[in-house]
Amino acid sequence: MPNLEEAIRERAYQLWLDDGRPEGQAEIYWLNAQREILAASVESPTRNAATASADVVATNQSKKRHQRGYAWRRVV
Repeated sequence: MPNLEEAIRERAYQLWLDDGRPEGQAEIYWLNAQREILAASVESPTRNAATASADVVATNQSKKRHQRGYAWRRVV
């Protein structure tokens, strides 16, 4: 995939349109689109550089969510 971010942006926009253009949920649509595109690229028989960089993007976003406190916390 030549431009992963552009593909995710286009898919997120399509998902948003399909749901009737709700306000305030941009991150949800972005993450859903990202998950779809990454899953499709993992299913393909060849793994290219765009897929590898997408894994880095997903890991970085996971770290950001953790820093914001979205990660599960162990209660002691």
